[in-house]
Amino acid sequence: MSCYHPPIMASKLKVAVVGVGGIANTHMPGWAASEHAEVVAGVDFAQPALDAWSKKYGVSRTYTDLQDVLNDKDIDIVDLCVPNMAHAPYAIRALNAGKHVICEKPLAPTPDAIREMIAARDASGKMLMTAQHFRFAGTSQAVKNQIETGALGEIYHARSWMLRRAGMIPTPSFTKKSVSGGGPCIDIGVHVLDLTLWLMGHPKPVAVTGVAKQTFAGRKGLWAHWRPDAPMPAPENFDVEDFANAYVRFDNGATLMLEVSWFMHHDALGEDMQIWLYGTDGGAHWPKAEFLSSNYETKQFYNTTLKATADKMEPHALECVEFARAVAEGRPSPVPAEQSLQVLTILDGIYRSQIAGGEIRL
Repeated sequence: MSCYHPPIMASKLKVAVVGVGGIANTHMPGWAASEHAEVVAGVDFAQPALDAWSKKYGVSRTYTDLQDVLNDKDIDIVDLCVPNMAHAPYAIRALNAGKHVICEKPLAPTPDAIREMIAARDASGKMLMTAQHFRFAGTSQAVKNQIETGALGEIYHARSWMLRRAGMIPTPSFTKKSVSGGGPCIDIGVHVLDLTLWLMGHPKPVAVTGVAKQTFAGRKGLWAHWRPDAPMPAPENFDVEDFANAYVRFDNGATLMLEVSWFMHHDALGEDMQIWLYGTDGGAHWPKAEFLSSNYETKQFYNTTLKATADKMEPHALECVEFARAVAEGRPSPVPAEQSLQVLTILDGIYRSQIAGGEIRL
């Protein structure tokens, strides 16, 4: 892991947002709240979107070519909010140009691409972080802190899922493999898996048996309820999986069952994301922040819900605040690339297991 030493700062770190579409808007409140950084530039190929973003946030320096920002010695941080397949090449170029990089999830769609990013990070001496915002939620922090007191003992099993009933975002950035790199595994599986592994303490995965397949593709009349006020038809020719599950084994003997889906006859419209952790001394549930334990002498069961601190700001914003703080103060990356490599190694293993029809050693 790289050892980053902060510069002596006379002013705020200068940020360039690359890709000013949907997700970039969730980052802007964080940059605005940061005492360490400020957005001074934006980059996007779509001039109308760039103009609208510039007007909305009062950022006058705009570019349609990434290289213009990379050549600008005034820029300290590049915030990558571009489609998945562009993450690695853009991040590597930014790191090579001497910029710190915060990159939307997934850090890259393949483990090999992440390894290349790590090599570029180490060569540059700059910071690289994946924007895994769920880690920054108050409930997540509360559950993590409680686990680190030893409340669960040894975690030997976990179950986690992120399931949507009609929750595809019907754009090529999500539905075309050449742009996204995959379906719900890459889109939402990366969220729940990252959070699960973080809560488990990042045991090393050694094997995965998985399924990644299309269960609804081509179905006549299929629609996506991504925007409740305006349901949208799902593309007829999407070429990524819409359902995946996996059984993962770790080197410490722990196991994990994972499920993700964009289309599933499950619960109400919307999204169901849950994590169950089972330890030798207790269990835990996220997002309820509930801990379960037993007293075998008195034969009593206990369920305790933590009083989690309310979020100071939306987690997408808070991750930007914490990234800027880490850069400014020389702290480690809040989400190290090595941990993102572990996540993608498992997700890639699911795809490979689907092809092989059996267990994949990692």
